[in-house]
Amino acid sequence: MKQNHIMAIIQTAALFGIAFILAGCAPVFSELQSARTVGKNRLELTPAYSAAYATVEEMKGEKMQSHIGVRANYGLTSRFDVGLRYERIWLTEEAEADRGISIVGVSAKMALLENRVAVSLPLGRALGEDSKDSWQLHPTLLLTLPAVPDKLDITLAPKYLFTLCEDCEDFVAVNLGLALSSDLNKWAIRPEYGLLYNPGEKGHFSQFSIGVSMSFGK
Repeated sequence: MKQNHIMAIIQTAALFGIAFILAGCAPVFSELQSARTVGKNRLELTPAYSAAYATVEEMKGEKMQSHIGVRANYGLTSRFDVGLRYERIWLTEEAEADRGISIVGVSAKMALLENRVAVSLPLGRALGEDSKDSWQLHPTLLLTLPAVPDKLDITLAPKYLFTLCEDCEDFVAVNLGLALSSDLNKWAIRPEYGLLYNPGEKGHFSQFSIGVSMSFGK
């Protein structure tokens, strides 16, 4: 690895408060869901792929990491879901691509206005001995426009990322996603684009994700 690439990675890590080299990664901030809840006693699974890019001066436009994962949402009531999420992250070749990092999380989601407005509260962390202080809480607002009933949803999802450790920095993010289907109550293809910022600092991360949601139950 060239010296300038090593320094660029270290500078990017310092900018975002994330230990790329030692054990960490960029926060997983993709959303891949809408304000729709799953429905009582129904299960929704969403496997997905995401890629994150750095847009700081030293690494403008360079891909930093990719990850695959799955989200499972279960409807306790018609307006309230609980969820589990797992992500496996790989850094780029110049950032030790062979070192995968696992992220796990739990969440609660409540509809405020059916199919249009919901709030989500995910809590998660990276796994591993070097990640003991990596807990994050991501309160999220889900604003969905049902552009074509039961066939096309457009969702704007702003969120705040609280990093629950001493001297850690917080982040803000926003995602814009689509849900495309012949019947959104059964399945959906979910392309999404998002931005992550450290307030007061220059540069940001961007992410592109693609997922497929499948619902089960009556």
